[in-house]
Amino acid sequence: MNTEAPTPRRGFLGRVIGAAAAAVSVPLVGASTAAAQDGGADWTKDVKGTHRCLFDFPQMNNGMPLLHILNYLNTYKEAFKAAPGTVGAVGTFYSIGPRASIPFAFNDAMWKKYELGQYTGVKDASGQPYTRNPFWMPTKDELHLMMAAINAQAPIVAFGEMLPALGIHSLQQMGTKFLLCNNAFGGFCLDLEARGKGKMADLQKDLTANLLTGVTPVPAMVIAIEQAQAAGIKYNRQ
Repeated sequence: MNTEAPTPRRGFLGRVIGAAAAAVSVPLVGASTAAAQDGGADWTKDVKGTHRCLFDFPQMNNGMPLLHILNYLNTYKEAFKAAPGTVGAVGTFYSIGPRASIPFAFNDAMWKKYELGQYTGVKDASGQPYTRNPFWMPTKDELHLMMAAINAQAPIVAFGEMLPALGIHSLQQMGTKFLLCNNAFGGFCLDLEARGKGKMADLQKDLTANLLTGVTPVPAMVIAIEQAQAAGIKYNRQ
């Protein structure tokens, strides 16, 4: 009998392949016990307010989904005079590949170490790949990202003043909960491994230790979205 502890790679593949095998009622020999993930605590209780909405964005789109969250929170505050603590939002970090939103979840050190600016194709104003997470605490110097997202013909300078407010850190302070999909995280680490960034086990350990403060891992985003709807949190697809 093989008593070797399952590796993160085998655990991730076991969950994916195991789910497929279960769907057709075929027993999977050697499936990792890591397939039985703990559902964890009820994160929906952290989303406060009478107005709550989950913004589902598997792609980063230069941070535009963050602008939409800011618009949601600010409009309730300014136009509808919502009292503090009555409006909450949820943001989703998941999917795999250079366009995925999952790199949003990691701090500046990880963006530099694993060259996530190059991986995502997100470049600073000088045209160089970012070596920090520009969506964590953006400044007006990130204006070019928004302009590229909306295909602006010329910079809308006034928009630069709002950029700090749409950063992940700012949105958290305003009542936003950000989630990281564990299944997508496993796939992301496999992708980085394939690109020569290290071994999956080491990547998972390092990246997990460098999640942005307040980001909550969940077993699967598809389940988290279902949980949000069951808790009365509205849904907004980005």
